[in-house]
Amino acid sequence: MDQCVTVERELEKVLHKFSGYGQLCERGLEELIDYTGGLKHEILQSHGQDAELSGTLSLVLTQCCKRIKDTVQKLASDHKDIHSSVSRVGKAIDKNFDSDISSVGIDGCWQADSQRLLNEVMVEHFFRQGMLDVAEELCQESGLSVDPSQKEPFVELNRILEALKVRVLRPALEWAVSNREMLIAQNSSLEFKLHRLYFISLLMGGTTNQREALQYAKNFQPFALNHQKDIQVLMGSLVYLRQGIENSPYVHLLDSNQWADICDIFTRDACALLGLSVESPLSVSFSAGCVALPALINIKAVIEQRQCTGVWNQKDELPIEVDLGKKCWYHSIFACPILRQQTTDNNPPMKLVCGHIISRDALNKMFNGSKLKCPYCPMEQSPGDAKQIFF
Repeated sequence: MDQCVTVERELEKVLHKFSGYGQLCERGLEELIDYTGGLKHEILQSHGQDAELSGTLSLVLTQCCKRIKDTVQKLASDHKDIHSSVSRVGKAIDKNFDSDISSVGIDGCWQADSQRLLNEVMVEHFFRQGMLDVAEELCQESGLSVDPSQKEPFVELNRILEALKVRVLRPALEWAVSNREMLIAQNSSLEFKLHRLYFISLLMGGTTNQREALQYAKNFQPFALNHQKDIQVLMGSLVYLRQGIENSPYVHLLDSNQWADICDIFTRDACALLGLSVESPLSVSFSAGCVALPALINIKAVIEQRQCTGVWNQKDELPIEVDLGKKCWYHSIFACPILRQQTTDNNPPMKLVCGHIISRDALNKMFNGSKLKCPYCPMEQSPGDAKQIFF
């Protein structure tokens, strides 16, 4: 992160100079245009087009030319200074980021099966982003066959999301109504919030939409039990239609952030119905790699410097723990307090009779004969009584 901050700081300097340079250019050129235009007008009025210029006017024109030349030189000099600042950004990138990351790669990682899985993940990512033509081209070039039924849900979801971004609710409402039972089963409030937004859009029309708003309020009936207070607020806002909702105590109903929220809610609930994660697995993996890569490059350099080549030789295990942040916490993990290692499928966590938990490898190393003494309490027990637990 420190490297990113350093580069970002240099980039901000360049952007600030660009902004100042643009304002300086605009102001300087406007002054020159006004000055030369005024001078031209003055010459035409006093001497006409064919008259010979006096010595005074010749001197004024000479000064005007010098002023133009000085301004151009000043702008060129400032532009050259900006160019050097841009060069410093490139140097900061080269200095703070290692362009060669092959040292932390694993030879033979992308075999036939792994390559196919990567292509499938990329195709799904393009489907999620609505880039259907790119996904189809990738399928053709990689020889990957994708069932058309796999593409259809993404086409519909992207169509609805594009409509929501321009504040068109009808496609999303039709989708929510057709999937009402499944949305209710997962305790989703998507349909109610869509109806709420449509009702608010009617309120913004003032008294001309009053009758239509009252008629549309019938759509809130199925949600009265779980959203009674919200419905009361919406109905109370009708009193202020004449003076305008924006001038009433209900002005919070017009908050524009709720349109971004409804897009997030729709994406989350639609992905849940399709059995998909909200975020693309490719984007999550890429973000995690960006966070982990600097630490892995550093530890690899330390391993090579100290000639500890045997420390990192397993494909499914890292030599250090890399904190990816809470955004990447998807399931619970357990690290054995005895061996200080994260448990795996081959070394699962085991619950002792006393309630304490250790890994299976620690359990096998600690028991003596037919007895095992818990490392946290003096209780003795049989190793066979330990039970595997699942997080």
